[in-house]
Amino acid sequence: MKDFYDNILFYTFARQISANMEFKDLNISKQILMALEEAGFEEPTPIQAQAFSVIRSGKDMIGIAQTGTGKTLAYLIPLLMKLHYAQGIYPRAAVIVPTRELVVQVCESVELLTEYMDIRCVGIYGGTNIRTQQAAVFEGVDLLVATPGRFMDIYMNGIIRSGQIKTVVVDEADRLMDLGFMPQLKNILEVIPEKHQTLLFSATFSATIDEMAREFLTPDPVRVETTAQATPVEFVTQWRYDVPNIATKINLLKLLLADRETFRRVMVFTETKKNADRIVEKLADHWQGELSVLHSNKAQNSRLNALRAFKEGSTRIMVSSDVAARGIDVQEVSHVINFDIPSIPEEYVHRIGRTARAGKEGTAISFVSEKEEPKFDDIETLIHQRIEVLELPTDLEISELLMDEEKVQTANIVYQRGKPKGGGAFHQRSAKNSKTPQKKRMDRTKEGRRKR
Repeated sequence: MKDFYDNILFYTFARQISANMEFKDLNISKQILMALEEAGFEEPTPIQAQAFSVIRSGKDMIGIAQTGTGKTLAYLIPLLMKLHYAQGIYPRAAVIVPTRELVVQVCESVELLTEYMDIRCVGIYGGTNIRTQQAAVFEGVDLLVATPGRFMDIYMNGIIRSGQIKTVVVDEADRLMDLGFMPQLKNILEVIPEKHQTLLFSATFSATIDEMAREFLTPDPVRVETTAQATPVEFVTQWRYDVPNIATKINLLKLLLADRETFRRVMVFTETKKNADRIVEKLADHWQGELSVLHSNKAQNSRLNALRAFKEGSTRIMVSSDVAARGIDVQEVSHVINFDIPSIPEEYVHRIGRTARAGKEGTAISFVSEKEEPKFDDIETLIHQRIEVLELPTDLEISELLMDEEKVQTANIVYQRGKPKGGGAFHQRSAKNSKTPQKKRMDRTKEGRRKR
C-alpha cells in the first residue's frame, strides 16, 4: 500500500482556501457562469475550487469530500466544459452512480448548468422501462448518467457504443462498493477505451476505495481531500435521546414533529423498510398531507414523486431508509432524525449531511435504544466526538410494547426519564471498554444534564 500512496499527489485543503474565491476566478465558461449566477451560486465550495484545475488537466483524480460539500458540481462543471457542445450520437462521458435517485439528481444538475449550452444528457437506471431508455440513448447523447447494472444491460443490447467515452466519473464510490457493484464497474471499465480520464469521488477513503483506485486509476492519480475523512458536517448540532423501544421512539417522534415552527423540514432515517412504513402509518393520522416515504419497495414513480414533493416543500417530513442518505440534494432541511442507528458508522455521516448544506446550520437527533449502543459507540469513535444526551420530554409516553424483532433481544429493561436501568439481555463490553451500555448511558445522561 505504501508504494501506491507514494505515487499519489496529495492535495488536502481547508475550507478557508476558497472563502474569498468566486466562480469567475476559476476561468469557467461564460455559459456556465451565467447558469450558476441565475441559480444563485456565487462562491465555489472547497472541493469545487480545488478539483477544477485537476479535472481540466486530464489527470485521474480521487476526490474525498464529505456529503453536502458540492461534489456533483465539482466534476460536472469541468466535464461539461470539456464536452462543450452536442456532437455525434455516441456518449463522450459517463457518470456512474449507485441509485436511481442519484441519476435523477445528477441529470437535474446538468440541466441547471446547461441552461445556455447544447448538451444532451440521458439518465438510465433499473426499475423502469428499458425500451424507453434505450430509445433515448439511441437518439444521441453526450453525457450518460447511469447505475452500473442498467449501463451494462443496455450495452449488451447493443445500444450503448462506448468507443467515444473519454471521461468516466465514479460517484459515491464507497456506496457503490457497499452495494456490491465492483463486478459491474469492472465490466464497464473494460468496454471503455484504454485512454480515458477516471474521476473517483467518495466521502471516505477506505480499504475498498483503495482497492478500487488501484483497479481503475492510473498509477499516479491526484487526490483532492477537503476535510478529514468521515467527519460530520461542520454546522450540524448533534444530540441523542436514549429510548427503550420502537414504540416509544414513535411517541417521541410525534412529540418533536408537533413543533412545526422548529421542525420545518425533516428527514427521518430508518435502518429497515418495515420501520419506515410503521412510522408513516403511525403519523398519517396527524400529518397525512405532510408525509413522504422513500424506500426500495416503493414503485419508481412513487419514489420520484415523494422526493419531488419534499424538495419542493409541499411535504414537510420525509421518512426514508438509507437509500436516500446519499446524494439527495434538498435545501433547507432543518433536522435529520436517526430513528434507527445505522449498522455502518459512515452512514451516520451521510445521513446528517442532508442538513446544514451550503454552510447553513442544521440539527441531527438520534434515537438510541440499548441494543443500538454498540453501533453508536462505533459512530462516536469514527467522528471523534461524544454526542450530548438530552433528557426525554416529561410528557413522553414510555411504551412497554415490544415489536417482534425486539422481543428476542430485550428483556426486563425499565426506563426512567432520561436514564435506563436493568438490562437482562445485554452483556458487559469488551476489556477495552469495561463499562456496560447501561452504566455508560447513565453517565451520558448525567453529563448531558450538567451541560444543559
